[in-house]
Order: sequence, then C-alpha cells, then structure tokens
Amino acid sequence: MKIKIDIDRQRFSYDIYHLIQAFYPGAELVMRIGDHPGENRAADEESTPDLTFTIRTGDGTFAFMSEPGTIRETIGYNVDAPSAIQKNQLKKLVYTSIAKKNGTALPWGDLSGIRPVKLAEEILAGGAGPDEAAGKMTELYCVSAEKAALACGIAALEEKVLAPIPLADGYSLYINIPFCPSICLYCTFGSNPVGQCRDLVDPYLAALKKELLAIRSLAGEKKLTSVYIGGGTPTSIRPDQMDVLLRFLAETFPMEETCEFTVEAGRPDTITEEMLRVLKKHRVTRISINPQTMNQRTLDLIGRRHTAGDIVRAFFLAREAGFDNINMDIIVGLPGEGEEEVNRTLEAVRELKPDGFTVHSLALKRAARLNLFRDVYAPISFENSDAIMNRTAESANLLGMHPYYLYRQKNMAGNFENVGYSRPGRECLYNILIMEEKQTVLAAGCGASSKFVRGDGRIDRAANVKSLTDYLNRTDEMISRKLAAARASGLF
Repeated sequence: MKIKIDIDRQRFSYDIYHLIQAFYPGAELVMRIGDHPGENRAADEESTPDLTFTIRTGDGTFAFMSEPGTIRETIGYNVDAPSAIQKNQLKKLVYTSIAKKNGTALPWGDLSGIRPVKLAEEILAGGAGPDEAAGKMTELYCVSAEKAALACGIAALEEKVLAPIPLADGYSLYINIPFCPSICLYCTFGSNPVGQCRDLVDPYLAALKKELLAIRSLAGEKKLTSVYIGGGTPTSIRPDQMDVLLRFLAETFPMEETCEFTVEAGRPDTITEEMLRVLKKHRVTRISINPQTMNQRTLDLIGRRHTAGDIVRAFFLAREAGFDNINMDIIVGLPGEGEEEVNRTLEAVRELKPDGFTVHSLALKRAARLNLFRDVYAPISFENSDAIMNRTAESANLLGMHPYYLYRQKNMAGNFENVGYSRPGRECLYNILIMEEKQTVLAAGCGASSKFVRGDGRIDRAANVKSLTDYLNRTDEMISRKLAAARASGLF
C-alpha cells in the first residue's frame, strides 16, 4: 500500500507521519508539506497512492480528510495556545478519524514519542492518584486503559526508587564498547565484528581513557550515581583488556558511593569464567545475559552464532561466580516467531530465574539489515499481539517481578513497547535515569551521547560520532563537544 500525506504545516508533520505509520506499518508513505515535498519517504512520488490523508490547519480550525473515503473531520482550537497543545489536539483528531475509518485502535493511542511514562509523571505530579492519572492519559491521548495503568504504575514506582538518590548533586556514567562477536540482523547500534578489528581494540581503549579523563575532570566533586558499560557487547573484548579498563575506572573515578555498576555481557558466546572473575573483582553489581530468543532456528536466522544451550551455560557460570543481579533480554516480534515460539522462550527464562527481565518489541529501523533486505524475509511473519505481550507480563509476575521502566521506539511490531521487569530492589537505576532524563549522564565512546539535565528540565546534548575510525581520529573533538555542552548547560 502507498499512502500520501498532504499537510500544510512543517511543525506538525513529524508526529503526524509517525502516527499514520503506526496504523499502516507496512505501507510506503510519501509526505508533502505545503507546496513542497517533505523528507523523501518513498522512491516514486509520482505513482497514484492507494490512500491520501489531507491535513489542513486553518486559523482556529483543524481539518482532516481521507481519500478514497468519506471522512471529513474538523475541530476548533485556540490559535494562541502553545504549540504542544495544538499538536496534541491535531494528533487526537487524526487518530480518532483513522480509528473510526479502520475500526481499529492502537495500544498507545495517538502517542508517537518514546517516553510515555514522562507524561504519566507529569499528571501524577499535578496531584492525581494512579487511577485518576491513568484515566487522564486515556482521555487526553486515547491510550488504552491497560497501557495507561502500566505507565502510571511505573511512574509511581520510579518515584520511590529515585527518592533517596541526590540526583541534582550527581551524575551517571555511560561507556560504549562498540564490538560484538557478530552483527545481528536487527542491530543498528554501530557495532563492529570484533574478529575483524582486533587490532583496533587497544587503540580504542586508549582513546576511551583519554575521554574518560576529561569527563573526570569535568565532573569535579559531583557524586557518581551509576556506571553502565554497554555496546555492542562489552565482554567481546579480551578479559585482560576488560581488566585494564575496569582498573582504570576504579583508579580514576570515586566509586565508593556509586549505587550501581552494570556491564552488559549480552552475548553468551563472550562469557567465560575468566571474564566473570574480572567483572567480579572490580565490583560489577549487575550484568545482562541476553538470549533474545531461546529458539535455535531464530538464533541462526538473526545471526547470533551461539546455541540456546550456550545461554543456559553462561547463566549458571555467572551464578556460580556470585552474581546476584542478572538481567535477561528477549525480543518479541522476531521473524517467524509467534505465540508458540515466544512461550518456549518464556518457559526457558522462567527456569533460569533471572533477577531482571526486559521485553523488547522488535523495531525495524531503516538501517538494520533485517529492514534493508526485508524482501528476503517477506515470507516470514513479524508478529506481536496483546496476547504475546500479556504472556510476557505473566511470566515476569511468576518470577516475582514488577515493571519498573518502559520506553517505545518507532516502527515497533504491533505498536507496543519495551518493558523492564525486576525483582524488588533489583531495578536498574541507570535505565530509569536515562529513560526519564532525571539526571545528567556523561557518556564516553563512539556513538555515546551525553545529556546535561538542567534544573528546569531542559536538556543539552553532546553526541559522539558513531564510526569507530572517526572516533579514533577525532577524540579531541568529541571531548571539546562535551565541554561546550557542559558550559552551555551551566551545570559544570
């Protein structure tokens, strides 16, 4: 299906595009803004579309029309109202019109952003209780009652988790290790196959140390709340290289009062007794072992290059090494997987009894090989549903876990969400801080993005280049970007 979106105002175009895309996830969308084409969304803009949505925002009236069809909707609005209010009114109009036309509803209503929990927090901060806040989310954004309750429950829990943390007086540290044993079909993280660039690991760690020294100098006397080493797969480097990095961190940063220290050990084919000893020696408190699926056929299809048995082996190795906060990630919506395959994964995870459990809905990003070569996988389904998401929540509940953070992405299977579950007291503090943007995060490494959170909620950002070679050649520039953003924020 080809859909044309004809809208007369640039400032509303991004949200309207993604809202319509959510209703028609497999469609080819072309957007025209005013008399000029918007960002190119399709190769051929001249062919006749199957459906056209026309959005007009005249003085004091939003008008929405679809062709072919009979929908003609208008709504009045205050032209002096803030842009955000006008945008929400327009999104609700478009959403209700398409929902009426198609006889369908989206789990998250007209929300197209990635942080619905922040909206729930704002409503709760106004004095509403969780039930009242959930009702307001449904009223304002057409969110389903179930998803509104989920967002508000998480918001209330996050407030309790963060209450004892002096957020304004501290910062968190993110370190990116951009190497993996192999690149999964769905990945867009800018990771590099470690086997093809072993010679670049030591130069990368040297550049990383230089950037970390600059961060330490910048942070001054602020307390380090949490440390998160992600990637990529950080444990794909050698144990002795990891030992050097973690020793440097301990010698450079004051970590005595740090609440949490996470290292992603996501790929079981990188987890060895030696690597686990290194992590434990340096007081890493939380690790992730991420199967994504426990179905061997899917593991082979997505390029994971390890077995389901390897996941079990790695998990018990970590338990034997003394790790008592182990998270496991799965992805629902993987090619060829339906309820039966997801249930098999859930049963295997329950048998292992992890301390944290993160459920990701597959997001088909444009740069992922799974999307670039989607025609190859066209006969294979990409399935997600309420039933599947409910099964993941039931499994978390059986493990004694509660949902503690949530975020969404564009092009998610079934228009659902990513949810982190944990046992009480095992919530990942960094995940909450980065997603709800509650504290400054200073980030190092290629593709890492620092966020300077001001007291009034405004955020200054400094992003590093994603290319490994660019990062190595431009480390000083990345440091300068960070320092400039820090000065602009007034926080340092």
